[in-house]
Amino acid sequence: MKRVITLLPAATEIVAALGDQRVLVGISHECDYPPSVQHLPRVTTTAIDPKAPSASIDAEVRRLRQSGRPVIAIDAEQLRRLAPDLIITQDLCEVCAVSDGQVHRLAATVRPTPQVLALKARNLDGIWRDIGSVGAALDLRDEAMGLVIELRSRLERLRASAPSVPARVFCIEWLDPLFLAGHWIPEIVAAAGGVDVGAVAGSHSARTEWSALARLAPDCILVMLCGFGIERSRAELELLAHPDALELMTKVPTWMLDGNAYTSRPGPRIVEGASRIQSALRQDPVPGIERWQPAGVC
Repeated sequence: MKRVITLLPAATEIVAALGDQRVLVGISHECDYPPSVQHLPRVTTTAIDPKAPSASIDAEVRRLRQSGRPVIAIDAEQLRRLAPDLIITQDLCEVCAVSDGQVHRLAATVRPTPQVLALKARNLDGIWRDIGSVGAALDLRDEAMGLVIELRSRLERLRASAPSVPARVFCIEWLDPLFLAGHWIPEIVAAAGGVDVGAVAGSHSARTEWSALARLAPDCILVMLCGFGIERSRAELELLAHPDALELMTKVPTWMLDGNAYTSRPGPRIVEGASRIQSALRQDPVPGIERWQPAGVC
């Protein structure tokens, strides 16, 4: 049996969804799903305080980059001790997981040298390809093909049940500074029955200004903060004092989505994110998405 270390939550979730999480011998400090992996050794660390406000986290990330220090680091001694055959990392975002360059340098110090697989998804097709790549690396090609077929079928069923008139939606990935979600988000919004007015599929998440958002004339605002659940996202929103943001959100239906579970990670639960978005567009929310109201409004 292979010995696998996953350095990002999406990779851990893909391995588990393929039905062979027994191969996992180490995971990242951010991996929290499925619950059955929680006992595994953590092989990454970060100097970022995850409880800090959004603006402080952004400033610390920029400081680390400017100083040449990694935002997320690997415990090299732990990596060597676990002696993996396969390390799964990514090349999308150095804030979300260890960069693949750092992984290759450390992998070269392990004997025997493990295979390094970097996930590359920027859109839904990329997620499907990554699932296939993990399946191939684990000799689970049929399982990977079956999982992709199932996930695509679920999205097609969502499209078939979408509201007849698409809602204009914009999706917020970070509040301070303001970033609109990109990558696969416009595609899952479309599957849910909306039109993402802030991004196109495959684009990078983009920084913008609150004053610019009113011109997009959204019917719905989705707050899906990267790495944050609903309660943390609500707390961040309550701290926000920008007058343009508050004015817009009191006029346009605003929903809090568990971005940590359902939209930030390019893995199988992206489809569950799409179903939650559709439930909000239908004004019939399911667990994992909640309507936001300003303080003092019932």
